Amino acid sequence: MIEKDFVTRGTCSRMIHVKIDDEGIVRDVQFVKGCSGNTQGVARLAIGRPATEVAQTLRGIQCGPRPTSCPDQLAQAIDQALQENA
Repeated sequence: MIEKDFVTRGTCSRMIHVKIDDEGIVRDVQFVKGCSGNTQGVARLAIGRPATEVAQTLRGIQCGPRPTSCPDQLAQAIDQALQENA
């Protein structure tokens, strides 16, 4: 099981905790702060899906004029977790 605490940048959320099992499936996502409904929705949609698929789907999403978003930060957290545990 891979567990990663990722400090976000450029978003309302402050941190993302993500768990990825040994088969590469996202098992848990928790956002600290941020827009509660949106972050809960993104987390629930990610759980049970392949981590690489989640990251690919969410990578590059922007929030208004910001160059990133909570979903994009989740993609970065997943990428980093997978790279650190390769």
